[in-house]
Amino acid sequence: MKEGPDIALLGSLIGDPARANILTALMSGKALTASELASEAGVTVQTTSSHLKKLQDAKLLKQRKQGRHRYFELANEDVGGVLEAMMGLAAKQGLLRTRTGPKDQALRKARICYNHLAGDLGVRLYDSMIANGQLKELDDDVQLTSTGEQFMVDNGIDIAAITLTRRPLCKSCLDWSSRRTHLAGALGTAFLHHFFQIGWASRKDNSRIIKFTQKGEKQFLKMFPL
Repeated sequence: MKEGPDIALLGSLIGDPARANILTALMSGKALTASELASEAGVTVQTTSSHLKKLQDAKLLKQRKQGRHRYFELANEDVGGVLEAMMGLAAKQGLLRTRTGPKDQALRKARICYNHLAGDLGVRLYDSMIANGQLKELDDDVQLTSTGEQFMVDNGIDIAAITLTRRPLCKSCLDWSSRRTHLAGALGTAFLHHFFQIGWASRKDNSRIIKFTQKGEKQFLKMFPL
């Protein structure tokens, strides 16, 4: 008998086209209802419910209840990271479902990856912090330095509040479009929320695209020089 992690089971769960569409839709970071996910998956609500149960049983999804409504979201950042890495492999192998276009270019520039910034600007943020000694790479891990802590304070981000969460402070995530690293973890989430709060960027409706204002992008590039 084979022992160890069952990647075949995980692969079969993610590999079903309807379930893959459900998981991809939840990469937006939003919690969605079964009917909304049915539309994303292109199947009936009844069939979607069956898919959702399988994904929940495998702990790939979690459910939240609000009044009479039930919402579904990715179980954690690890699931998001696996999906982002698989998207990167699919793109590298040329396994694309649509031709590239203006929307694709915007998605590659800046998008939400579960709860943090991805795309070209997300990669720039990570590379800049590494180059300026604010982040330090340790084997497969990444760590905020004392210089990085001061950088957070200087830019009005409450590092003390972030460190109180149970989530890892810093995590590296493989970007599917550039196939390079961007910043995940509580710190990655804090940065994205900060950009929203100060008006540099906003979410595009019904999309993973993050739209920066002209002024916001200029300030972002100044904040994260290369």
